[in-house]
Amino acid sequence: MNKQFDLIVIGGGILGTFHAYHALMLGKSVLQLEKDNFPVGATVRNFGQVVPSGMEAEWFEYGVAGLDIYKSIQREYDISVQQNGSVYIASDDDECTLIHELKAHYDIIGYTTELLSQDAILKKYPAIKASYAKEALFFPQEISVAPDQMIHRLHQYMQTKFEKYTLKYNSPVTACESKDAGVEVGLKNNAKLFTAEKAIICNGYEFKLLYPELFSESGIVVSKLQMMRSIPMPDVKLEGNILTGLTTRRYESFEHYCPSFKTIKTPAHYEELKKWGIHILFKKAADNSIIIGDSHVYADVNHFDDLGFDLSHHINELMLEEAARIVDFDVRKLQTTWAGFYPQHPSKHIVTYDLDDRIHIRTAIGGKGMTASAGYAAESIKKIFS
Repeated sequence: MNKQFDLIVIGGGILGTFHAYHALMLGKSVLQLEKDNFPVGATVRNFGQVVPSGMEAEWFEYGVAGLDIYKSIQREYDISVQQNGSVYIASDDDECTLIHELKAHYDIIGYTTELLSQDAILKKYPAIKASYAKEALFFPQEISVAPDQMIHRLHQYMQTKFEKYTLKYNSPVTACESKDAGVEVGLKNNAKLFTAEKAIICNGYEFKLLYPELFSESGIVVSKLQMMRSIPMPDVKLEGNILTGLTTRRYESFEHYCPSFKTIKTPAHYEELKKWGIHILFKKAADNSIIIGDSHVYADVNHFDDLGFDLSHHINELMLEEAARIVDFDVRKLQTTWAGFYPQHPSKHIVTYDLDDRIHIRTAIGGKGMTASAGYAAESIKKIFS
């Protein structure tokens, strides 16, 4: 078989794109195939928060490496990176305990943090209500991106930077097989074939086109998240990644690095919110609108369609009521609402299969994709081509 490329990446989202990027950085020739006209999955339906502080163990390290990668690309080409930091705002004594414990952990490993008093919070984030904020933990090095813009700009950057990069949209892959000394990838019932030394499948929540039996038994679940965007509010001062009390009660880093995590009690007013996996985040977008969310409802991979594409008014109302408790602007002035769908695994940070030494699957990275993909893909590519 005469190979056309060193690597074919199936999937145009953030995880597949950074696998392509790191292969190109090694001098490999890469074909990236995206099934839709442009990426429409979790990569563009999120907050755009890059928050290593919320990750644990090696995933924290991948996130930190990712910060450097994002920033280095931004110095060459505008992919919408902004460094306004991340802040976790505590609203009660238990949440204050958690942010102190997390600060102690990050102080030990040398990851920069700043503890903010109530006065400091209100000065830095005037839109936060004094009745909500008690203390906060700030991470100045963390970044945000515009999720509806970043992946498009990253693709544009890679097309201008790498002569060995080929990107094709509207190219659903229906076959991927090892043949002779390489891989053969087919589009649209094999009407068009591409060949390569290796292939990586980063398929997001598309589990029906390739290896459906494998994914059916994988244990993957899909999370449906509801999010909202306000009308532009240029006067609202709320820069950076804003994470709140429910986040401290949910994120991995608090669970693994805070001794008090398992003993703190859930206040009564949080019970219904936790039932729907709600934790309130805010992110100011490029047009001065405010992204608000999110919630989590799950279905196993074989019943993904049961989640539906409708939006629950009850869940949105719960989020808006809690958001109104936190900020002093009118959170009900909305211009749009939507759902994102993230595949993940109940016990694995990412689902990986190496079908042989040529075909590799990397999927179900869950809500870590925007933060950890850049760093994780660097290590993944090195292993695949070692």
